[in-house]
Amino acid sequence: MSKRGKTYVEAAKRVHPERLYSVDEGLALVRDGRRAKFDETVEMALRLGVDARHGDQMVRGTVVLPHGTGKSPRVAAFAKGEKAAEAEAAGADVVGAEDLVQRIEGGWKDFDVLVATRDMMKIVGRLGKRLGPRMPNPKAGTLSDEIGKTIGELKAGKLEFRIDKAAVIHAPLGKVSFDVGQLKENLSAFLAAVVRARPPAAKGQYLRKVTISSTMGPGVNLDPADAAAVAAGTE
Repeated sequence: MSKRGKTYVEAAKRVHPERLYSVDEGLALVRDGRRAKFDETVEMALRLGVDARHGDQMVRGTVVLPHGTGKSPRVAAFAKGEKAAEAEAAGADVVGAEDLVQRIEGGWKDFDVLVATRDMMKIVGRLGKRLGPRMPNPKAGTLSDEIGKTIGELKAGKLEFRIDKAAVIHAPLGKVSFDVGQLKENLSAFLAAVVRARPPAAKGQYLRKVTISSTMGPGVNLDPADAAAVAAGTE
């Protein structure tokens, strides 16, 4: 078992592992427990009441966080002509077509998100095995002819989410330098999007476990009922 550092141990003393905190209490604990010398990311782990083995219980979607994530993603765009100019104007870090495909085939991967216009898929398609889930696709909002708008949303804090095999979603909510109000608005927007994505086949309690933490800090368990109320705008 790895030994926890002093920073983590001190922060963990302030968190009761069996207690369910309100959203406001939990976010305050995460922010007040910051000890790292860098601006840590506030992260969420959300376990849902679905069976990830069944296709009709898949949960995925996108959401634009009101205050962004605190990090501007590096976006690579597949586009030509006017659409390439539109992508550059919107802030794409790399824009290309066949040349970009060749760079990726050669092992280049200095990007966070790939976007493409629909006409580019005839050449981008051959990257399918190499890119896997990072392949531009309409469900993730990364395959679109409105490429300028798509890139603008990504730079502003648009996230794609989907459950893993354990029916858990992981997502960044911002930075510990954000105030509690900003983090709460981001959390509310994210949870509301997850609730909207609830599949009809899901039965029983949907939000099973909601945990937040900073990059270097301990997990803080939130009350799922309070989290649901925040998402619904009733708290």
